[in-house]
Amino acid sequence: MQTLATILVAIIALEHVYILVLEMFLWTTPRGLKAFGMTPAQAESTKVLAANQGLYNGFLAAGLFWSLIHPDPAFAYQIKLFFLGAVVLAGLYGGATASRKIFVIQALPAAIALVAVLIAG
Repeated sequence: MQTLATILVAIIALEHVYILVLEMFLWTTPRGLKAFGMTPAQAESTKVLAANQGLYNGFLAAGLFWSLIHPDPAFAYQIKLFFLGAVVLAGLYGGATASRKIFVIQALPAAIALVAVLIAG
């Protein structure tokens, strides 16, 4: 179960790197427009805010990667719980306020990883 939990944490971290790239660098491109369902005008007027969101997603990814490489297993466990919890809360908030698909894309996978970490713990 520990291996599965580690893989799931890594997947969530990689997902947030991808979100960082979408929000910081691809926001106004066809890929970004499609991913977030925006018009070019909407994307252009919100690109600074999106870059800020992307940076925060990068911090979530960095924390999850940190949890995977920290040499102290007990502290690494605490880091995983904190950052997965933050991802779940961000996904719940985003799903309630921005788009329901955020529940499925962000909150649900992180919640599954969190449960796996708790079981493996």
